[in-house]
Amino acid sequence: MRHDEQVLLIKQLCARLDAGTNVDAGGLRKLPTACFTDPALAEREWREWFVGLPQLLGMSGDLPEPGSFLTNDDLGVPILATRDDTGTFRAFVNSCRHRGVVVETEARGAKRRFSCPFHAWTYDSGGALVGLPKGEHFGAIDKDCMGLVALPAEERHGLLFVHPDPAGTIDLDHLLGEWFNDEFPTWNFDALEPLTRDAYATACNWKLALDTFGETYHFSVLHKDTLANNFHGNVQCYDEDGHLHRMILCKRSIDEMRHLPEEEWDITVAGLPVYWLFPNVILMPFEAGVFLVRMYPDRADPGRHLSRIDFYLKPEIDTVTPEVREFMEHIAHNFAEVIRDEDYVMSSSQQTSADAGTLSEVVFGRNEPALHHYHNTYRRLLGIDELPLLDEAAVVAAPQN
Repeated sequence: MRHDEQVLLIKQLCARLDAGTNVDAGGLRKLPTACFTDPALAEREWREWFVGLPQLLGMSGDLPEPGSFLTNDDLGVPILATRDDTGTFRAFVNSCRHRGVVVETEARGAKRRFSCPFHAWTYDSGGALVGLPKGEHFGAIDKDCMGLVALPAEERHGLLFVHPDPAGTIDLDHLLGEWFNDEFPTWNFDALEPLTRDAYATACNWKLALDTFGETYHFSVLHKDTLANNFHGNVQCYDEDGHLHRMILCKRSIDEMRHLPEEEWDITVAGLPVYWLFPNVILMPFEAGVFLVRMYPDRADPGRHLSRIDFYLKPEIDTVTPEVREFMEHIAHNFAEVIRDEDYVMSSSQQTSADAGTLSEVVFGRNEPALHHYHNTYRRLLGIDELPLLDEAAVVAAPQN
């Protein structure tokens, strides 16, 4: 983030702290709880967004050198992502062209060749079929036409995007917009190295998990013994542009930093930037690196999802001492566990109420603009009427259906 933008945001946080105010969405909105339970709606989400849109598979540091690979099964399509011999990011359907067996079963590693465990058909890191045992017995085939099925893949700003449909397209100019395409290069995401990986299967809809990142109103209650020690709750900056939006959470360390000269101000000391990439990605840069959080629906049950919470470290921190690395691993796992043991416990409780059908709607407050924006973006892109902005009197007077 450019320093002039950092200073502007820090001044906003300081002003709100001093005045005891927060961002204001201008009114309230009521969200039907059916969006967390409706199987038909969940199937539309899956088809239009998780199969129909490019997905963030990881960061450049997940494929640090030629021959690096990773696999992913979260999108209903087995994916093999590689960095080929030229250093280019590639992605393929991880299925052998002979009988469809999954070729690479390891989660990640480094290989120049990928051999099918069924009949040892072998492919290189560029997806080409390079080995076929006893070809004279099998029969004549054109190897050039029998490589792994390629998936659209693009690397930008240190982020790895893959479209799970071989016929799909990737438009990162639109997905990241002018705003994020301008701001992301300033974070040097491409230099980060993976440190920790956590994954939590949770009994809540994926959007309920995403919503936990949309406000800090709950910090002084739910996180009173954890995050509230380091953050001022119910104070933030918020900006949006089309389907994109960004929050800046307010750290308690702003109290001392605000007295330093402005040229020494640092947004990662004063706050925690939270970038939302539609539909299911949260990126949170901070002093030592970045947290990447991704939510994936359970296609068989709208009331369940899988969250992947990965932490990437700045290389200059990684190389200091083993003790520093161990300390950073401890911080990363602790943060992920707060999400699992506090936020997602609340999300599962919300799912219980939604499944019961006793609450037809829930309410988003004036101090929760990210939730207003996200759910109206969601509805607009599905062709559903947006949630109207309501004044407080209308919400109080309206009975539950």
